[in-house]
Amino acid sequence: MSLSVIWWVLAGVLVAVELTVGTFYLLMLALGVAAGALAAHAGLAPQLQIATAALVGGVAVFACYLVRRRGPDAPSARADRSVNLDIGGKLQIDAWRPDKTAQVRYRGATWTAVCKDSGVPAPGRYRIVELSGSRLLVVSDAPD
Repeated sequence: MSLSVIWWVLAGVLVAVELTVGTFYLLMLALGVAAGALAAHAGLAPQLQIATAALVGGVAVFACYLVRRRGPDAPSARADRSVNLDIGGKLQIDAWRPDKTAQVRYRGATWTAVCKDSGVPAPGRYRIVELSGSRLLVVSDAPD
């Protein structure tokens, strides 16, 4: 079996492992291994094949790290409307406790609402911005 075939098999194994694990960094390493296979096809010495694979894989992993680090943070699933359809829901709160919580009825169940606004909450309309277990985190819903 030639060295290029070993490199291609190793690249395939890394891609298969990435599919089961789900980390994008293994794809970057597979890219480096593919570069090693191309170096083998070009007839480079085994030491240069390894150096090529390490250099390309390392640069790809570092570039992936920089891109992910610079990108915006993903919103919490607890506050993401596409994950939880209660986000943005409106409710009426008639009385608040001193600890900025209230018992409310929402969708046929009793919930604990927690005010995220600064200051002392007043009775009125509130909008759900996040769910934390059985607690609705709400902010004052200014009139439209």
